[in-house]
Amino acid sequence: MFLRYLLAAGLMLGSAAHALTSDEAKAIASGDTEERVAALNKAVANADDKTAAFIQAMSDDAVKFTEDKVYLIKDDKAFDPVSGTELKLPDDAQDVVNNNLMRGALEAAQAALQLASKDDAVRLAAAQALFKEPDESRVPLVDKALAAETNPKIKAQLELVRAAGLLGSADPAKRLAAAKELGSNRNPETKLLLNQRLAEESDAAVKNAITASIQNIDASLVWGDRLNAIFSGVSLGSVLLLAALGLAITYGLMGVINMAHGELMMIGAYATYVMQGIFQAWLPASMFGWYLVAAIPVAFCASALVGAVLERGVIRFLYGRPLETLLATWGISLMLQQLVRSIFGAQNVGVENPAWMSGGLRLLSNVTLPWNRIGIIIFAALVLLAMGYLIGRTRLGLFVRGVTQNRPIASCMGVNTARIDTYAFALGSGIAGLAGCALSQIGNVGPDLGQSYIVDSFMVVVMGGVGQLAGTVYAALGLGVLNKFIEGWSGAVLAKIAVLVFIIIFIQKRPQGIFAVKGRSAEA
Repeated sequence: MFLRYLLAAGLMLGSAAHALTSDEAKAIASGDTEERVAALNKAVANADDKTAAFIQAMSDDAVKFTEDKVYLIKDDKAFDPVSGTELKLPDDAQDVVNNNLMRGALEAAQAALQLASKDDAVRLAAAQALFKEPDESRVPLVDKALAAETNPKIKAQLELVRAAGLLGSADPAKRLAAAKELGSNRNPETKLLLNQRLAEESDAAVKNAITASIQNIDASLVWGDRLNAIFSGVSLGSVLLLAALGLAITYGLMGVINMAHGELMMIGAYATYVMQGIFQAWLPASMFGWYLVAAIPVAFCASALVGAVLERGVIRFLYGRPLETLLATWGISLMLQQLVRSIFGAQNVGVENPAWMSGGLRLLSNVTLPWNRIGIIIFAALVLLAMGYLIGRTRLGLFVRGVTQNRPIASCMGVNTARIDTYAFALGSGIAGLAGCALSQIGNVGPDLGQSYIVDSFMVVVMGGVGQLAGTVYAALGLGVLNKFIEGWSGAVLAKIAVLVFIIIFIQKRPQGIFAVKGRSAEA
């Protein structure tokens, strides 16, 4: 702990240091929060090594005080924060209480002290932290850092920190200049800062400058907002595509209204959760990031196996009676949900993102694309390509198409139609398991996971054209992007309603979907 204080002391700016006094330590440690913050900012402006060590101790809750004395606690011993001498801790000494406002001020103070670090990344992070907690009292410290800074990127960030601090100045001329300077920084955080100041500003000229800066930032952020909407739409579309691909086989090709499709997705998600537990319990921590790769075939096989059992046990007796398959699979879905509740509990379980799927790709100041969403988009594309190849280019795909198009002729040609039905239904179920594996990376995993996607999956398949994979792709991506653009204007609930109304109108006008079945009649 003591070494940590010495490290903090080494992060000081080397010029014009002012020694910490007992009165300053007492003002920082006790009293009204706003007065403590003001005393802290004043001390940081010309801090010495003892001030840095004291601020670190405050952040670590290692400070106590009495009515007339402050004590710094190290290794269960009390020391004077000014002289460093060991003292006897009185029985009536109280712990320093730091609320959220004070902790934010302490973090900003530590960031200010890190502006002298030799590491560019540390200095940049410190400048960015100070920008979020602007204060005019830190301007002299920032000026010193600016004079010594040689990195252009960090220097530009420090200039923004200085302008943000001056935005709260008592001098209207300084506020006016700061408002104009901040308008050139097209960043959502800058816009938030300007909006906060606008609500408090009384000077008309400064108000106009702040308003003009906000409009300038809005104009530059609009394309980022559009890009965010497009990416969010494609991301949602890829999730819908994964959820609907399996249904495109079981419903689109086989005519089975499988209301347990969502529960097959749920099984894939829980299979991912189980693989995560196995990697955590039995394999080295360095291999944890690979659990998701191992979970993909496990999720597919688990859902495919359940699908095969479902087809052989129930569905094979109901072909040609779609309404009865609906009722039967709805009952099975309830049974599967209860089974999962009995095994894993009714509460959601946590599935962590591997390190390589955490974070995001920053394109613009207001555009960051999460790696887990990018991964799902790529995964959906790979699953689609694999499914398209399997259905269109392999012997199994030929048999599936033959059986679904004309079962009697396929049987006459020597095809084991019962076995093909099982393979096809297991394939559709396995793809649902892959969807569940992907969904575990972006949402909660619980017994009700599949209920959120079953209706949307049917809408995608019907709108795309029953039995048409290309239509499923177009419908999923189209509905995803449309939903996100409408959501930006009217909110999530109204967007959902608008999309549903659009689908109803579309199906009324074009009941065969985007792509109709080729042939002499729609039923051929």
